[in-house]
Amino acid sequence: MIQQFLSQLNHHQTHTIAVACAHDEDVLSAIIQAKDAGIANAILVGKQELIQSILKDLHSNHEFLIIDEPNNEQAVKICIDYVKQSKANMLMKGLVDTSVLLKQVVSTQDGLKASPVLAHVAVVKVPAIDRMLIMSDGAMNILPSLEQKVHILNHCVEVAKALQFDPIRVGVICAVEKVNPKMQCTLDALELKSMNESGLIKDCVVDGPYALDNALSIEAAKHKGMTSAHAGLSNVLLLPNIESGNVLYKAVTYLAQGETAGVIMGASVPIVVTSRSDSDKNKLNSIALAALIAQNNTI
Repeated sequence: MIQQFLSQLNHHQTHTIAVACAHDEDVLSAIIQAKDAGIANAILVGKQELIQSILKDLHSNHEFLIIDEPNNEQAVKICIDYVKQSKANMLMKGLVDTSVLLKQVVSTQDGLKASPVLAHVAVVKVPAIDRMLIMSDGAMNILPSLEQKVHILNHCVEVAKALQFDPIRVGVICAVEKVNPKMQCTLDALELKSMNESGLIKDCVVDGPYALDNALSIEAAKHKGMTSAHAGLSNVLLLPNIESGNVLYKAVTYLAQGETAGVIMGASVPIVVTSRSDSDKNKLNSIALAALIAQNNTI
């Protein structure tokens, strides 16, 4: 995954990530790797002495800009200000609660919110599938409405454009592949497909409802008698709720031994919010993905 991301990055373009509460060894390790790989520079905001100590322990020879701010809320605000001043084009969570970070991001006066809906968008690659996949949203929106799904879908399409997916095929994932009036997800799938066909949802092909197997496998779709030209070829998976998104994301990691990257979309810049359980590889993937999205935003 990281090699594909690196091949698509314009290394003549400067990318800078502002890290809020950067006094965290795992986060700083990923930042050093990103700098080593030429992905991005970083502005580190947090407890300066601790940041410097961790960098020394990690044997970093990079000279990062470090801003001393021990207060979490103020550290987030400083990072947001750097973004607003165009001195950073990505934001990353360090040792601070996600809720603290996002509260300031969505602030109507001082925040970075650019869409009515923020959503976590993941990119995953597993050995069994012949293509990289984008999926939503296992971290933020519990049971998205149809209106929210439109915004989430558009965020996924933005990520797909940054990764140069062509064509972008969105599969609306449900438990079944037939419309069932008792299953709201299937009704939403039908409406999203109609909105796409009428031009209200652009730059992609939306199809569904799909069960996961016939979204990913042409053979499985044929077994179900599906005749759509897009069946089995989805490269964007729109999940129905947070449980399905969260379970699938973790299944990719723990059952399929796949790679992941993830960002929060809907702000003026991509936001990297990694978990301590994420591997160093996946943290680096997430920073590289954010850089690609930031790069695409300037085209």
